[in-house]
Amino acid sequence: MAAPPGFAGSLRVTMDRQRFGVVGDRGGPVSLAPWRSYDVLKRALDVLVSSAGLVCALPLFLLIIALIYLEDGPPAFYTQLRVGRGGRLFRVYKFRSMVRNAEAGTGAVLAARDDPRITRVGRVLRRTAQDELPQLLNILLGQMSFVGPRPERPELTGEILQRLPEFRLREGVRPGLTGMAQVYGRYHSEPEQKLPYDLDYIKRRSLALDARLFLRSWRITSRANWDGDQVKR
Repeated sequence: MAAPPGFAGSLRVTMDRQRFGVVGDRGGPVSLAPWRSYDVLKRALDVLVSSAGLVCALPLFLLIIALIYLEDGPPAFYTQLRVGRGGRLFRVYKFRSMVRNAEAGTGAVLAARDDPRITRVGRVLRRTAQDELPQLLNILLGQMSFVGPRPERPELTGEILQRLPEFRLREGVRPGLTGMAQVYGRYHSEPEQKLPYDLDYIKRRSLALDARLFLRSWRITSRANWDGDQVKR
């Protein structure tokens, strides 16, 4: 998929006493300090839509739980520690899409294409992003937003920061259920390739951009293509 309009392909990071942000080919440094009106409106929309979503999705939740139990037994839900805004850790909720204790012998590893640990029900859930539906609760609790950089696992964040210190800039905003890297990126891209998308989002964030990325995400969901070429964690 083509890069978004205005995307700055090469970004460098600047820090001084007053400014902490990114510099792109087409703009100046951008502060990561909260944008008050935008943050208040975005948070209000997050609460409204996630609350309605949890109520409306209850029948679907029950169906997915039943399907997981029928194929592989309990538990239906899976939690992982993720790094949120300001580096705070929180537990992200998911429907379990892999066999039980999938990482017991390997530790934290990314899912591979045609990963044998993924169950049949889980494969459908991942392709339609329905395994992420429980994160509506994370959004309601204020740990996530609908749009923003995807939260990373602390074990993997530590490894990435050793070679890419600028990765910490993603923590300037709430992590999202979907984001620019998810819509325009690729599943197997390295963090060095995905980071410019996240920083470009932080630089240009607005309700209009959020709406555009959210609608594009719905389009990918309708095509059941989230576990294809697009990025997904």
